[in-house]
Amino acid sequence: MSEQHSPSPPPKEESITSSQKELENVPSSGETPNQPTPAKEKENGGASSSRSILLKVEHLKKYFPVKKGFFSRTKGWVKAVDDISFEIREGETLGLVGESGCGKTTAGRTILNLIPPTSGQVYFRDNPVFDLRGKRLLEMRKKMQIIFQDPFSSLNPRMTVSDIISEGMIVHKLAKGRRQERVNELLQKVGLSPDHRNRYPHEFSGGQRQRIGIARALSVEPEFIVCDESVSALDVSIQAQIINLLKKLQREEGLAYLFIAHDLAVVEHISDRIAVMYLGKIVELAPAREIYQNPRHPYTRSLLSAIPVPDPRRRSKRILLEGDVPTPINPPSGCPFHTRCPIATKECEEKFPDPVQIGPEHFSYCLYAQDAKLDEVPVPQLAEKG
Repeated sequence: MSEQHSPSPPPKEESITSSQKELENVPSSGETPNQPTPAKEKENGGASSSRSILLKVEHLKKYFPVKKGFFSRTKGWVKAVDDISFEIREGETLGLVGESGCGKTTAGRTILNLIPPTSGQVYFRDNPVFDLRGKRLLEMRKKMQIIFQDPFSSLNPRMTVSDIISEGMIVHKLAKGRRQERVNELLQKVGLSPDHRNRYPHEFSGGQRQRIGIARALSVEPEFIVCDESVSALDVSIQAQIINLLKKLQREEGLAYLFIAHDLAVVEHISDRIAVMYLGKIVELAPAREIYQNPRHPYTRSLLSAIPVPDPRRRSKRILLEGDVPTPINPPSGCPFHTRCPIATKECEEKFPDPVQIGPEHFSYCLYAQDAKLDEVPVPQLAEKG
């Protein structure tokens, strides 16, 4: 058994007197114009349609079998991800939002080929990810990484910080002869001291552990990172710090993110575009500012209405949806939202809507996306109290 040591306590996360205000003051990528000039685009970290496509998801499906009986025969399928398509450009952040159980995490892990797809394809720089094997797959994994939600369970408690960060470099045979130097560089890059490299995960706070997870993802020099609810388990003040760190790293390293979250208030501050997911399907995809200022799907409007208003002098009208979320084992026909939608008609039950283009890069999967009928569902906005 190794000799016990008495480490000095890890440094505290920076104290913030007003945590809610800190998150609100994080600059929003969605505040940039839809088509910024190159200089402004670089300054704001925004994405432009002129950038090269880094990742393309085409008709991705992931169904999990439901087995019953003595012989474990398949009796049905959980349609966790049901035919989604989108693109992510170099240096862009796509936010993927929706309620718990809508398939966000499954989509992220399937894109990385951590779990096999049922059908569909993902292209990374035009290379079909699901067709790669052996050395080619290993090389691809170096360019596509993930930051997990739980900073407590995602780090091996028996490994030091140095071992955790250098593990990927060893697998991919990177930084030979200078791995310790590279570990020190990465710790500094994510806001930790190189002196922490010989400590264990339990000696750090939640925010510091997430920084270690970010350093681990960066260790193999990726181009694309899936941030799977990577700030959801943290306090609001620490969320702001991690989001600022992710944006800083994006500017410095040219990273592209798929930022998965259930909180639209958080996604607003980092995303260039946002995809809204419901019951395994994407129901709206648009630039961030369009999602917040001109949502064209009733489900998006209901999600926006759920964002809490921190100022007690102001109020927003909450859109209350009736009924429960249908089971993905037997989802509704047609539009999956029609069982809870306040403006649904018989036609909504017949087939899933084709995408309706509202504007540049703004698509809604709703039959009434450009109809006055949608205006029966109010656009959530702050209003003076009284």
